[in-house]
Amino acid sequence: MTSVAQPSSSAVDVTVLHVPVSDPRVRPLLRELGHEYSTRYGKDAHAEIARYPDEEFTEPYGGLLLLLLQCGEPVAGGAFRRYDATTAELKRIWTHSAHRRRGLARHVIAELEREAGARGYRRIYLTTGPRQPEARGLYLATGYTPLFDAEVDPETIGPLPFEKHLPAEARTARTGKAADL
Repeated sequence: MTSVAQPSSSAVDVTVLHVPVSDPRVRPLLRELGHEYSTRYGKDAHAEIARYPDEEFTEPYGGLLLLLLQCGEPVAGGAFRRYDATTAELKRIWTHSAHRRRGLARHVIAELEREAGARGYRRIYLTTGPRQPEARGLYLATGYTPLFDAEVDPETIGPLPFEKHLPAEARTARTGKAADL
């Protein structure tokens, strides 16, 4: 089942969809992420995409996958899964290679944070690879705190963990009251 959120009111005219991993429009996201990871980390990088069962990105399990569509085509997307009772973990943040540097990843993150807050999560956690300086810059620019020494060579750290605590007003359940997890 696909659900549609309100169309974006930002400068980028996109439609936000909540979709299951099985939706055919997710294929470009997974294909391009697999290529990106393999290019930067080697052949075993595809295992990262297959690491979590698809159902972890569905509402009953505390997760969500969303796509941004422009003219009906997927241009960006991302997901979160339940990390623990109060924390959502961002995964699969992606912007189609032909649509980068337009603010779409920021839009994806904002939508994921909004939805995580609406579901009562208080904190967002994520990791990115040490060979993804664009992602590292994106997370720093969108208010994420590095849980590592940012002065150290990222290659010596491994996956780079970040967190962001959601403000109380972002943690409003669909009922309009603050969620209490």
